[in-house]
Amino acid sequence: MNYTTQLDAAKKGIITEEMNVVAAKEDIEVDLLLSKVASGKVVIPANKNHEALSPEGVGEGLRTKINVNLGVSRDCNNIDAELEKAKKAIEMKAESIMDLSSYGKTFEFRNRLIGISEAMIGTVPVYDAIGYYDKDLKDIVPSEFIKIVERHAQDGVDFMTIHAGINRETAEIFKRNERLLNIVSRGGSLLYTWMELNDKENPFYEYFDDILDICAEYDVTISLGDALRPGCINDSTDACQIKELITLGELAKRAYEKNVQVIIEGPGHMRLNEIEANVLLEKKLCNGAPFYVLGPIVTDIAPGYDHITSAIGGAIAAASGADFLCYVTPAEHLRLPTIEDMKEGIIAAKIAAHAADLAKGIRNVEKWDNDMSYARRKLDWDEMFRLAIDPEKARRYRNESLPHDSETCTMCGNMCAVKNMNKVITGEDISLLK
Repeated sequence: MNYTTQLDAAKKGIITEEMNVVAAKEDIEVDLLLSKVASGKVVIPANKNHEALSPEGVGEGLRTKINVNLGVSRDCNNIDAELEKAKKAIEMKAESIMDLSSYGKTFEFRNRLIGISEAMIGTVPVYDAIGYYDKDLKDIVPSEFIKIVERHAQDGVDFMTIHAGINRETAEIFKRNERLLNIVSRGGSLLYTWMELNDKENPFYEYFDDILDICAEYDVTISLGDALRPGCINDSTDACQIKELITLGELAKRAYEKNVQVIIEGPGHMRLNEIEANVLLEKKLCNGAPFYVLGPIVTDIAPGYDHITSAIGGAIAAASGADFLCYVTPAEHLRLPTIEDMKEGIIAAKIAAHAADLAKGIRNVEKWDNDMSYARRKLDWDEMFRLAIDPEKARRYRNESLPHDSETCTMCGNMCAVKNMNKVITGEDISLLK
């Protein structure tokens, strides 16, 4: 190959196999895609060692993508159960899976996941450090953190969350600006703690160029983590969050210069009226890099329903220009999600992404809605089920309450507006008493 990464190829005007696949999926001209990758406004996370990957593009002008989180923990250490979740997520056409495993020797699960997944795979290397080295957090040295990044890259991870924005300078801003809920990012809290215990700079910031060299070698997209994302609406769009975002923009520029693709991660919990401004800030400060958001979760009062609070915020964020939604399940803030929780989270995120794509005018996405509307006009129930975002649930609801007239439903019966309009327009007689 005459290039190192997708970004390097795009800068050189080389159309890669991955670009051809993404252009076909998005139904756009490959030359347009190439220019967007070259500018950093689109990324194609595609590690050279991820052989099962069906590549996807993330960024400006493309369909909004969704990510599914899973992985083993100390309390739920069942690799086979997490692999079943992964298989279900792939079946449901999630474009991305993040392995957030935080217990034991995680490489077994990670390698099995990468081996079966056509979806892109992301990880958070800092989660892996304690189990990998069997050391307390404060005893891990900077070179060991970087070695974990290299191991994940070698294994075939397509993108990694690197919390490099929470450096000593940003940490001082945090100390001077009291929050209601402090730091809620797991990676952010680990690195803040490490810095405080060792009185040293964040290794992911200090040795950022070494990390970029690793990412360039394997073509790993770096997802710059929002260590100081707000964990409640009271803390949203505060000095800590914005200071970190400025730092992420500076780091993104350094990554681009080394031909490493970049995603920027964002909030978090946030009021509805702040979401659009936050997307605008990210795009301005980070040179239009793809924006990856958790939610945003728009109210703090709905444990058990945070797939809904997240979908509301996600739809607004994506319609405002965010490119990548991290799903949230009903189990958020409560426990590790089950496979059913995961399914509900995927459906909610897919609805948010599709609704946003309609608002953004993404090419051909409205055809799905129009096909569903035509099936409803014809009262073609089988076609409605086929087109439904969750065919299984739609069919089950229908079968649980069957109408006297198979064309209608038990809500309207003979007063079905669609049925009666079809008849009156074609001159047929209508009787509501039969």
